[in-house]
Amino acid sequence: MRHSKKLIMKLRSTLFAISIICLSLGACKKTITPGPAGADGETGATGATGATGATGPAGPQGPQGATGATGANGATGATGPAGATGATGATGAAGPTGATGATGATGATGAQGPQGQTGATGATGAQGPQGQTGATGATGATGPQGATGATGATGAAGADGKDGNANVASVILSIKSVFLTGFTQFDVPQITQDVVDKGLVLMFFRVTGSNSGYFAMPYAEAGQTLSLSSYGVGYVSVKSNFTASGLDFRVVIIQGTSLTTFSAAHPNVNINNYNQVASALHLTN
Repeated sequence: MRHSKKLIMKLRSTLFAISIICLSLGACKKTITPGPAGADGETGATGATGATGATGPAGPQGPQGATGATGANGATGATGPAGATGATGATGAAGPTGATGATGATGATGAQGPQGQTGATGATGAQGPQGQTGATGATGATGPQGATGATGATGAAGADGKDGNANVASVILSIKSVFLTGFTQFDVPQITQDVVDKGLVLMFFRVTGSNSGYFAMPYAEAGQTLSLSSYGVGYVSVKSNFTASGLDFRVVIIQGTSLTTFSAAHPNVNINNYNQVASALHLTN
């Protein structure tokens, strides 16, 4: 019985639903004709711009258009006024000298003119340098021995001479040359190892044949220099910044013991002054 009630209630519900549908369909048939259009609604806000899309590939280049016709030539303009004359250009270089013409024939010798007056005597020229000493002539034959003369009276005793310089040597090197390149070396056997170790070697020079005194070395004048570069056993070495010949050199060699005595006895002698050294050591030209 309960089951029947449920079935009846279900049928009622179904019939109610069907009636509702029918009513709806009937209402629909009556509203097929549309009603008046409603008022337009407000325009909505513009949406955000979307992102720019990627650039597409470039299209192929179009064909070149036809060349347009050449336009007509314009009328020739009027001739302008003549410009000012330009400045005269620089004179060109002189052409080469022409060849020398042939020498003309020599004219006849003119008559000799009268002799002019004798001019005044000119001043005497400076004396030239002394020439070199000539070679020694041959020795003449020995003459006969003369008779023995009478014995003369005994003369007065002379004054004692000055002490010599046994340990001082003076060597003259005559007519020598010096050279610009390198060193010029001269042999001087008097320079011993004892002189090199303890003594002193001085050197002076002059022009060969000159009567002037000797010049001390080192020597410098008018840009020319001459100096004793070094000395050793048996030699001296000279340095020059010029080349010359015809020079005399004087080498003064003082032994070690004599040097000590010389310095003590002559403390004020300038060893670079030949005249003072020669006077102190009694050297002769």
